[in-house]
Amino acid sequence: MKTRWLQVLKPIAPRTQLVFGSMSFVLPILLWCLVSYVPFVWHPQILITQPGSVEYLEPGMRMNRQAFEDEVADAGNDDKALPEGYPANPIYLPAPHEVAMALYTAFTTPPVSQDGQWLHQSLWHSIQIIFWGFVISSAIGVPLGVLCGTFGIFSRLNEPFIEFFRYLPAPAFGALAVAILGIYDGPKITIIVIGTLFQQVLIIANTTRKLDVALVEAALTLGTRNAKLLTRVVIPGILPDLYRDQRILLGWAWTYLIVAELIGTTSGITWFITLQARYQHFANVYAAIMMIGIIGLGIDMVLALLGRWLFPWDRSLAKTA
Repeated sequence: MKTRWLQVLKPIAPRTQLVFGSMSFVLPILLWCLVSYVPFVWHPQILITQPGSVEYLEPGMRMNRQAFEDEVADAGNDDKALPEGYPANPIYLPAPHEVAMALYTAFTTPPVSQDGQWLHQSLWHSIQIIFWGFVISSAIGVPLGVLCGTFGIFSRLNEPFIEFFRYLPAPAFGALAVAILGIYDGPKITIIVIGTLFQQVLIIANTTRKLDVALVEAALTLGTRNAKLLTRVVIPGILPDLYRDQRILLGWAWTYLIVAELIGTTSGITWFITLQARYQHFANVYAAIMMIGIIGLGIDMVLALLGRWLFPWDRSLAKTA
């Protein structure tokens, strides 16, 4: 059995894919449950239920286990009412059921503060930022990447500067973007464009160079020249790989979202997370972070299925779906 699973560069059975794919989610959740529900695994704090004779304690307060034990010992020595509590994790690590409840209530309960947003409003705003940032990046990066990969003169003219610029951190342009575009969505979109565009050009150029030279030579032999060679041979030949590159680059755009949304604004999923953390509603913070992952993974799965339909002859897309 192990030998079949560990075959090099060999596909595994669909049922095995399903089992191991499920385990990749189940195992981290089980570990989370273990840390949350089994007291002797971690639980370094005590959640106070009865303050007893200790004046500064209140029900619902958390304190370190050693400090709680000292207070119990002091109260016992003085024959006073003992404080009571049970082992708990720090407030920043809520249990799975608390996050599940927060995930539900975030969509059904009005925001705590007047300047707060519903979770779905924050997510929708962030999705729009991702969409426009990636569309603008792709509108520039895809054609330029194909040209750089096809024609050596475009490569020498653009890639040396792009190689330099891609090492510059996109968030460093935040202040400049705000000065030019204001404090609303413009700078956020700009950060996502800067973070993905230059990587996009280089990746697509490299993908274009991997096109089978025999196809180009055959087209040249048949008299195909200039623009037709590009539109009828190069682009159709790289489409499946280009599609896969865009799926990967879209994931990069999501990673730049949180940094981009830190720029002076009161909207988007980052603002929701910041506001919930300010009020120590960490279950809502985890719920929002999980929603980002769920939406990103869901979009990628839809794109993978769409890729299998658009390019049924490409086996690599079938494997990633």
